Amino acid sequence: MRHVVCPVGELPAGERRIVNIGKRSIGVFHVGDRFYAVRNRCPHQGGPLCVGHILGNAVADVPGAAAVSNNPLRIACPWHGWEYDLATGQSFLGPSDPGVKSYAVALEPGGALVAEVGEQQVKLVPGPYTAETFEVKVEDDYVVLEV
Repeated sequence: MRHVVCPVGELPAGERRIVNIGKRSIGVFHVGDRFYAVRNRCPHQGGPLCVGHILGNAVADVPGAAAVSNNPLRIACPWHGWEYDLATGQSFLGPSDPGVKSYAVALEPGGALVAEVGEQQVKLVPGPYTAETFEVKVEDDYVVLEV
């Protein structure tokens, strides 16, 4: 079933719109040049997922030059902080969940260490939940949700 959400111009980049289709509440997000749609119900405990913050990973090629990566983009549930990939719905461990390991830290001089830090990848640990996602298209200047 297709549902017209709104004209594209009414959902600018960085904005979201929550629509009700039947008994489902669905959040439609315009992030950068892409659209995402996620059910507005956190699988963890039923919180209003789509009013949460959109997150990326903090990355830096060199110290002091941090940026936010949009791969993967996640939404954090406002109730308990569970994070879900906007594209796939895959959950990641929440802020109070086990799985964190501590490591020794040392301060060492030298520019050679900068190259090592820039090559590290952020590893997200998949959690047990998956949020329901939906396909979103732009047709004739309208945002269209596939339900």
